[in-house]
Amino acid sequence: MEANPDHLRYAQTHEWVSEDEGNEMTIGITDFAQDQLGDVVFVSLPTPGSQFQAGEVCMFIESVKSASDIHMPVTGTIISVNQELEQSPELVNQDAFGGGWLFKLSADETESNEHLLDSFAYEAWLDE
Repeated sequence: MEANPDHLRYAQTHEWVSEDEGNEMTIGITDFAQDQLGDVVFVSLPTPGSQFQAGEVCMFIESVKSASDIHMPVTGTIISVNQELEQSPELVNQDAFGGGWLFKLSADETESNEHLLDSFAYEAWLDE
């Protein structure tokens, strides 16, 4: 399994968050999550412009094993989605922390990612 990059933050629902510029963030699922799912065959991406509260289900991923809900790690508005996943959902398995990203969001001004885990805390949580 790939190590969890130190520059990202992690939700206990296995999403990773990359802080981009300003209040923009990129969201994906962790290598652990994609490994648990198995071969991804379909990704139902959220609609740009949609608003979600932290913790709400915003999309789902189907694999040969099951379907899994993806939760919004922080409150915000979807600004773009990884359209490559529509034709190549396997990118989630092949490059969970890179080309397999899911969507970008604009976090609410009052939103913080303090509730998210750093890589060390996420790995410790996985080991529990």
